[in-house]
Amino acid sequence: MSCPEATLRTALSQRITRFQWSVTDSLVITRRHLIRIFRTPQTIIATVVQPVMFIVMFSYVFGGSMNVGGSTSPSVYREFLIPGILAQTVTFAATTACIGIADDMHSGISDRFRSLPMSRSAVLAGSHLANLIRTALTLTVLTAVALLIGWRIHTSPAHAAAAFALLLLLGYAFSWIGALTALYARTPETAGSAGLLWVFPLTFISNAFVDSANMTPWLRHIAEWNPFSATVQACRTLFGSPGISESPAWPMQHPVQASALWCLAIILTFQTLSIRKYKSGPKE
Repeated sequence: MSCPEATLRTALSQRITRFQWSVTDSLVITRRHLIRIFRTPQTIIATVVQPVMFIVMFSYVFGGSMNVGGSTSPSVYREFLIPGILAQTVTFAATTACIGIADDMHSGISDRFRSLPMSRSAVLAGSHLANLIRTALTLTVLTAVALLIGWRIHTSPAHAAAAFALLLLLGYAFSWIGALTALYARTPETAGSAGLLWVFPLTFISNAFVDSANMTPWLRHIAEWNPFSATVQACRTLFGSPGISESPAWPMQHPVQASALWCLAIILTFQTLSIRKYKSGPKE
């Protein structure tokens, strides 16, 4: 075996080993977060109660006054609303992950992780994987509640599975925005407040609760190019729900592709920035 070839094999072997250790470290961190989650079940209960309250409030309080496709029927609005609530739920989960990361930084456990011979990126990756599992559990409970109050999936199981996959992808993407927010905020209180500053405008200036066609033109354009709106439109299409926007905007015409592209772009950007910020350590 020639010397250059041997060097290449050694370098490749080292890369594989580093990757394996990074995966192992990520799973260890994931397990740590899951143990903490299941030891405090009130956290899961709180994340489920809020979206259930939104479903009940919007469906039964505002349902009769909302116009969806020319109909003001509460049952039609309920069908229209559920995909938006599901998308809002996974987005709000990003603020929970944001607070968890800030809590680790504030308590000093992040400094302990930095002193250990482990992958720096694994700390954030493990946290996000645990949050993704918790989000999936929350979606499962929320979907059961939605089915109980009359919501139905009108398409095939494959289409429904694709919709839930997009919802989880959206939650994973936004959790990286939350991570970057937490790394700069550094305290749970500040992180929670800072997270709401971008979550609320993102979810409410969208097509989640009202048809964007009823908005003023400048606000409608913002809502239609909102990555959150693309996922809601994609879910309504894949679930067969009423109220699918007829807008000529590209994200509304191709919501599945737009949602996937938005999420991948957000993950690539904010994952890179978050890992770089975490590796650089705190700046006093």
